[in-house]
Amino acid sequence: MEWAGAFGDLGTLIPFVVAYLGVLGMDPTGVLLAFGASMVACGLHYRTPIPVQPMKAIGAVAALQAAQTAAITPETVHAAALVTGLVWLALGSSGAVTRLARLVPPPVVGGIVLGLGLGFMAEGVRLMHTGWWIAAIGAAGTLALLRSRTVPAMFVLLAFGVLVGAWQRPELLTTLSGTTVELRLPGFALAQLQWDHVLAGAVLLALPQVPLTLGNAVIAISDENNRRFPHAPVTERRIALSTGLMNLFSAAVGGVPQCHGAGGMAGHVAFGARTGGALVILGGLLLVLAIGFGGSVQHLLQLLPPAVLGVFLLFAGVQLARGTLRARPRGQALLVVLVTAAAALWNVALAFVAGWVLWRITRRPEAPDLP
Repeated sequence: MEWAGAFGDLGTLIPFVVAYLGVLGMDPTGVLLAFGASMVACGLHYRTPIPVQPMKAIGAVAALQAAQTAAITPETVHAAALVTGLVWLALGSSGAVTRLARLVPPPVVGGIVLGLGLGFMAEGVRLMHTGWWIAAIGAAGTLALLRSRTVPAMFVLLAFGVLVGAWQRPELLTTLSGTTVELRLPGFALAQLQWDHVLAGAVLLALPQVPLTLGNAVIAISDENNRRFPHAPVTERRIALSTGLMNLFSAAVGGVPQCHGAGGMAGHVAFGARTGGALVILGGLLLVLAIGFGGSVQHLLQLLPPAVLGVFLLFAGVQLARGTLRARPRGQALLVVLVTAAAALWNVALAFVAGWVLWRITRRPEAPDLP
């Protein structure tokens, strides 16, 4: 089941990696090496399915802007990872992230998690719309096998996706059949950076992501991990420090900005992961692909149809939303959760602010001390 759960977050990982490789022309060796090494390190360190994901806002902006302007280049993305690493290393080592986290009430965190779950489900449905019959068969089979410990649902879904991809795009199989092992290591990407890369990476990519990362990839993932795995608790400071370290490494080897998104844990857990072994498995496979098959990675990732990736996201979103709903918030807390979740469907940073303001406005004043 750890092997099955290892692939539970592919619905988030693959689309962003394909965008970075296809739109920005980034080196697949550096991108996959950074993800693989970070996953192995986090799996061994945390010993729970703490995920390693692409930073979504940075990935979306980078892919969109790269198609419209020359300001976003692979060097700009490397610079964004560098700035991101320095910011979270500073917040974690100084303890400032702990103080920031204490200012955020639990209903706000719950609302962000619920909104992310609903967002995952909506994106999953959108991708499934590209091939409804494929998605319907994949979802039905996954649902039927989801609780099975004999036949892992993830393996069946992956095999189904590969078969459909081979049927739809046989030219990819022809290309992959000629794949040979080609050992490659990335260069030192920071040597290529100039000040204009750093400025553009910081202003356009890294700094706008900080509130989103605080809400989803620091506070929410800490809460999600501690709720699911109370025997292996984490703190916001540890999460911030690992976010900083893995982004510094990613910048050095030519990777992209990374985070610990709460949706990734839901995806891993939904398909059976219960330990950090799932991350070690996936990270190890990515390292093999990066070092030995970097030239064929893009064709391999394109083999899974978008409709199947949508099934991944749908089940991950359901798993994420259920966590908040199980807490059964009431009254003022329920109002804050719902408003925050609605705002999170549009912008997590805005949801963070809106939920906190609503909590301050609606919370009941404390009773005065009696003499």
